[in-house]
Amino acid sequence: MAYELFHEVAQPASAQARKFVTEHQLGKHFRFRNIFYPEVQADFAARGGQELPAIWDGNALIQGGEAVLAKLAQIRDGGG
Repeated sequence: MAYELFHEVAQPASAQARKFVTEHQLGKHFRFRNIFYPEVQADFAARGGQELPAIWDGNALIQGGEAVLAKLAQIRDGGG
């Protein structure tokens, strides 16, 4: 399954999420979406985005640092 990680470069919670993806070799499952770009902002808004970081799994948007890290741990452990 492919996921999208919406993030902001300077935001600590986003940096933590990107680091988790990298450290746990999850990059092949993720498309990093930098909120700096207007097209990414539009996609984030279209998915109901309110808080960064956020993961779009194709059906739902998981938002906020704690929720994103929990989802990343679930993905790492094979639970998708």
